[in-house]
Amino acid sequence: MKVIILYDRIAKEGTHPDQSDALVQAEAVGRALSDLGHESVEMAFSLDIKGFLKEIKEAYPQLVFNLVESVEGHGRLIHFPASILDLLTIPYTGAPADALYLTSSKILTKKILAGAAIPTPPYYSPGDLKARSIPLKGPYIIKSVWEHASVGLEESSVLSVKNSGQLLAEMEKRRDPLGGDCFAEQFIDGREFNLSCLASQEGPEMLPPAEMRFIDYPPEKWKVVGYRAKWDESSFESLHTQRSFEFPKSERPLLQNLMDIARRCWHLFGLRGYARVDFRVDESNQPWVLEINANPCLSPDAGFVAAASQAGLSYRQVVERILQDVPLGPGVKGRR
Repeated sequence: MKVIILYDRIAKEGTHPDQSDALVQAEAVGRALSDLGHESVEMAFSLDIKGFLKEIKEAYPQLVFNLVESVEGHGRLIHFPASILDLLTIPYTGAPADALYLTSSKILTKKILAGAAIPTPPYYSPGDLKARSIPLKGPYIIKSVWEHASVGLEESSVLSVKNSGQLLAEMEKRRDPLGGDCFAEQFIDGREFNLSCLASQEGPEMLPPAEMRFIDYPPEKWKVVGYRAKWDESSFESLHTQRSFEFPKSERPLLQNLMDIARRCWHLFGLRGYARVDFRVDESNQPWVLEINANPCLSPDAGFVAAASQAGLSYRQVVERILQDVPLGPGVKGRR
């Protein structure tokens, strides 16, 4: 089968690590596709829509492996490539366009979660705080609405504020570096978990839960898996944040609860192929969904691949399972 590996167009020099990681993913997926007997070609997506349409029509692929995480640095446009592929009736891997849009907006995600009675931390947008004075309780973390890969997220994003005016002022100050839109979420000072989901013939398989453990953090330091923890290997945050799949038997009810919630999220948002749900768990063992990652990172050292390895799956098997969950067009063999 002829496959286009589609990823973000990035500058070769001066890119941030989260952006250049797209090339690592594309190379790894290409090797797996070759091992599976498929022909693959890499292609970059940009805002040059006419150019892209011409290029992909000339390539005439049977399927696109969609690795686009942002369009020219804009996370809010992640659904663009999928929408265009839908228009062209070209099958593609991973979440459909509507699921990509809903999960790329953290505020839309939280509204849908709340409507389904799935716990997610309370939040305020700048508009909420401008409309009325709101009493605040506990620390808040300021996040980008659209950007992922922990862009703009660090320990300094957590604030203990005295009133809504102070929180609004901080949000306005940080808005531009956070992609133009931000919100303030009540900070859950607890444990952090990632639950990876992979399609199977029986529905989504919940891969072994991972906990991001904060090792030897000073008591006064907020525990945040921010940009430095993910992308700066020499930083304190990276060196002292460790992924673990080891849990005592007493934690089985909690882990099962996380898996059940992740499965509900998969069906609620209409996810496909693979996904990851990020949680915080408070001191009373209450899980809170932080965000839903459709099409999470597939770099060989990424958390999703680590969880698959814990389940006994090779990288090639992960790619094969993702391919098998694509609704393929006429004349192309595969599972619908």
